[in-house]
Amino acid sequence: MGHTIARITVYNPRDTSSSSSLELLVDTGSTYTWIRHGRLKELGIEPSEKVKFRTIDNRGIERYVSEAVVECVGRKATTVVVLAEDSDNEVLGLHALEGLRLEVDPVTKQLREVEAVLAL
Repeated sequence: MGHTIARITVYNPRDTSSSSSLELLVDTGSTYTWIRHGRLKELGIEPSEKVKFRTIDNRGIERYVSEAVVECVGRKATTVVVLAEDSDNEVLGLHALEGLRLEVDPVTKQLREVEAVLAL
């Protein structure tokens, strides 16, 4: 099966002078990117609103979200990030991947540029 790991850099969209580099598991089943609250706080990223989530085991949880700039393989995009608790997994979610115009190659399990962005 295999997992895909992404090397990313996260920035505060209001102040890109500091950043944090991370390796995150790519989770195309997660809408948003989950990063520990403490890491985001160090960058000055504060919670903006609380959102309800449904976990894979059908539990309802609430977490704060905010915005961050994510850079991966030379591309940058502003995306929604969940301020994860210590018990949460940190993952790169689908919203960020789509903003970065990246996808997981089903054969190599590596990130690659999308050939074209879907449109109506």
